[in-house]
Amino acid sequence: MDEAVKAVWSAIDRNPDFVVELTRDMVRIPSVNPKFQVDPELNREPEVQDLVQNQLESTGFSTERWDVFPDRPNVIGDWPGSEEKSLILCGHIDVVPVGDSSTWTREPFGGEVDDGKIWGRGAVDMKSGVAACLAAARAIREAGVELDGRLSIHSVVDEEAGGFGAIDAVKRGKLAKRAIIAEPSWGDVVAAEGGLTWVRVTIFGKQAHAGWRFNSLWPQPHVENRIEPGVNAIELANRFLNALRDFEASRCRDHWHPLVPAGLATINPGVIRGGAGMGEDGNPAIMTNAAIISDVVTIDLDYKFMPDERFEDVKAEFETFVSNFAAMDPWMREHPPKILWDLFDLNFPPMNTPVDHPLTGSLLKRAGEVQKKQPVAKGFEAVTDAAHYAGAGVDAVIYGASGDGFHGDDECVHIDSLVEATKVIAAAVIDNCGTK
Repeated sequence: MDEAVKAVWSAIDRNPDFVVELTRDMVRIPSVNPKFQVDPELNREPEVQDLVQNQLESTGFSTERWDVFPDRPNVIGDWPGSEEKSLILCGHIDVVPVGDSSTWTREPFGGEVDDGKIWGRGAVDMKSGVAACLAAARAIREAGVELDGRLSIHSVVDEEAGGFGAIDAVKRGKLAKRAIIAEPSWGDVVAAEGGLTWVRVTIFGKQAHAGWRFNSLWPQPHVENRIEPGVNAIELANRFLNALRDFEASRCRDHWHPLVPAGLATINPGVIRGGAGMGEDGNPAIMTNAAIISDVVTIDLDYKFMPDERFEDVKAEFETFVSNFAAMDPWMREHPPKILWDLFDLNFPPMNTPVDHPLTGSLLKRAGEVQKKQPVAKGFEAVTDAAHYAGAGVDAVIYGASGDGFHGDDECVHIDSLVEATKVIAAAVIDNCGTK
């Protein structure tokens, strides 16, 4: 096995510029996720996938391509082999918008090489990761190494907006025993990430004229023909958010995992809308008239949970909290808040691959042999496509290059770390797929 790895590393050393130039070529094709910015000049995912597919086919992969959304294709390449030793290498080719290009000091889609880095949107997140997977496979083929297990390379879309490219691949049964997600990991091996879902809580009040607010705010005698008091949903929502903050703090104190930061199980109130009347979109219909006592508030939450928690348990715990909160108020006992899970279909299962798993161990060992930096096993604070494979029973780990400007200005990937990542991924493929 080590002789095969050395042969592949020699193939990479003979042409380290291959992965650099491939990354540059990919960065130069803008592929901004159209869910964030619609511009035909920037929404060129099919062209990136053309490049990926050509590379796969030139390296002997059979390929499959289909549209996840109109004109937004996934591309998958396969080398046949044993399913027991099967492995997926995965990366996404969609990128976030540039933002204000005047704050960049480099051309956002120039793919410029300078100061030991490749610059441009998508350089580190994560076209370099896709390029590293392709270059690793190419080196394996050039070294004459024949794998025993099936190797698949998944180049997917829409990770930045929920991972629906990977979700679609999983739904189509494009699975394996193990997977390496080549997201940037700064040379560490990421074996765990928490789960994430978006959930909407709708709080109901009773609409009334604001001029009669005193009637509900200050005790009134129950005389004949008294105007029925309103119930302000915005004020109920304020009380709910205060209670939610305490509930969140209790979750952060009580749930712990050795690979992720303490207190990761946060519940972020990201969007709140209050007003009158329920609109067809599930939000208040009127949000511009302060003379109405609000009867509808929607609160959209970014709900994180730990790598070792089950979504079913998290869901039951939150629903119990909301029910207990409502039970303390006479109005809400009769008009309880409504909970909508998987808002916008966004749901990332947790990933919790053991540190002593063979895939984790392989990456740690090979990274320790190749990198200037000694790798550590750790968890990830955010979420990646690894979640969707892990949720389908695939043992997944995240490993990739280093860089800066992640979702910000002057994005770049460090060339040394990119070549190192290519070597580590290639070695991990051999370790996990085995050779004939």
